[in-house]
Amino acid sequence: MTPSRRRGKNKDDTRPDPATEAYLKGLALVRSNPALDSLEANFCRTGCRVAPPHGYALVDSDGCVHVHPTRRAEPAHWAWALSHCLLHLGFGHVPAAKGPREQPDRYDLAARCVVVHRFQQTFPVGSPPDELPTEFPGGDEEQLAARWRRDGIPAEYEHCGAGGTAADQVLEPWPAWYGPVKDWQTVFAHALTRTVSAAMDVAGGRRDELKGERVPARPWERALNWFVSSYPLLGGIAAGMTVVADAELARAHDISVAAVNADAGEIYINPHVRYADEEWRFILAHEMLHAALRHGDRRGTRDPYLFNVAADYVINGWLLEMGVGEMPEGLLHDPELAGLSAEEVYDRIVADQRRMRRMATLRGKGRGDILGERLGQAGDYVDLDEFYRRGLVQGHELHHQQDRGLLPGGLIEEIRALTHPPVPWDAQLARWFDEFVPRPEPLRSYARPSRRQASTPGIPRAGRYHPPEEIARCTFGVVLDTSGSMSRVLLGKALGAIASYATARDVPAARVVFCDAAPHDAGYLPVTEIAGQVRVRGRGGTVLQPGIDLLQRADDFPAAAPVLVITDGECDVLRVRREHAYLLPSGGRLPFTARGPVFRVR
Repeated sequence: MTPSRRRGKNKDDTRPDPATEAYLKGLALVRSNPALDSLEANFCRTGCRVAPPHGYALVDSDGCVHVHPTRRAEPAHWAWALSHCLLHLGFGHVPAAKGPREQPDRYDLAARCVVVHRFQQTFPVGSPPDELPTEFPGGDEEQLAARWRRDGIPAEYEHCGAGGTAADQVLEPWPAWYGPVKDWQTVFAHALTRTVSAAMDVAGGRRDELKGERVPARPWERALNWFVSSYPLLGGIAAGMTVVADAELARAHDISVAAVNADAGEIYINPHVRYADEEWRFILAHEMLHAALRHGDRRGTRDPYLFNVAADYVINGWLLEMGVGEMPEGLLHDPELAGLSAEEVYDRIVADQRRMRRMATLRGKGRGDILGERLGQAGDYVDLDEFYRRGLVQGHELHHQQDRGLLPGGLIEEIRALTHPPVPWDAQLARWFDEFVPRPEPLRSYARPSRRQASTPGIPRAGRYHPPEEIARCTFGVVLDTSGSMSRVLLGKALGAIASYATARDVPAARVVFCDAAPHDAGYLPVTEIAGQVRVRGRGGTVLQPGIDLLQRADDFPAAAPVLVITDGECDVLRVRREHAYLLPSGGRLPFTARGPVFRVR
């Protein structure tokens, strides 16, 4: 074979796998049927080791169809096999249940496949393979199984299912993290009723055609669309949120029902849990309010889980008062906490931590549904504070203009508070300087003549001057974390702001202590030169308390001078016995409860 021919053969090998193409076409035929797609089953094919070795597929009671990964078949045959498995679910042949399961015997398996075959002849989705029989005996599965236990199974019906010579029905214990046990039979019955009703509408002329008509199969999608179209208060927020329904992601991060990440604008849900549309509205509204009201950022130094529980109590009370959907069973609600803010509820429940930590959020028991980091791939986002603020404020205006009903007073107060954005961190730092770092005040004395006296020598005028002790009093201390974990961006912003505000207040110098594994006293430095003296040493852990103690014991450091601690939060527990404040990055958190103000650099 010539090299050119060899290259041509390799090029042909890159074409799509015909077996995969045929399978996907068959799967598309199944998904186009509203009744079958309503079961919301999962299809496992790539690398599936559970699939029957000589058949098409099998279905388990957890709602997963295990497909042979390499079998070649016509798309119509794949559609028949996949719908055969889904009908086993819909007919209740593999009911979901918890605990150990006893597998059906070969008589039950064959009888159930015959019943499904008969139904498929009147409910055609695809076409059966040629080797299968075309006529089937009457009777339900119990009657057929009893008859064949007595007389034996006819050869043509022994292996007439989608599994070939193997069983196409497997009972599995329902995993606890899936949530409530799914009633496959009821779901299929309701979907079949809707499909038949739509077909009758077409026959009666009330609808032009049935083709392409499909009730959305995902209830959380219908719930999200309802907010966009029918509930203006949260419609703007819903339009910008993404619902991620990924079972593997939910299992990996222990999400029982739902969780939210406000920074990513994503709501993560467990697609295996089953709720009505009204309950999904409540769940999505719950998570959207967590994100829009920025509960993740508002907790400050509070315990994250307990603050999450407190916010749940508040949000659930509001949603019940507004009548948004129906609250699923088991969510947190206490009428005695009505009218309180999340911070006030936190102050009440923090005294009973042992009981509160057994409470369950939508994510599960002992786990908060406000996530601190995005799950999945990173992306680019808009100004989230502006997005959530604008969404709620405009939604409130539309809600009021359209007379959509009364809203809880606490929710209205929080929405109005969003119209006044929080004071930036640097402005808060400036206020702290104004309050605790005194400006040197000049004194007047006739012992020091005024400059104006030269023009009017006959009029004595007192001159202005700054006493040395007044200048020495106007200073502050800086304990600076210079470990390897410190962000240079944080250092640059923090030191720049300090130099600016100190210069504006005529502070000549600040007492600086650099800390990583040990304190390094730099003495008094001009505030404009502190940044030039910083060297990030990166010597292991950060120990700041010795630096605090050094300042508190120093004879040349005024007793009333405040201390500013700049760290990323990865430090020891600090005890400061004078006025002090902390500068942290926006996501940083101190390992203790701060007694002084905490400014978060953004």
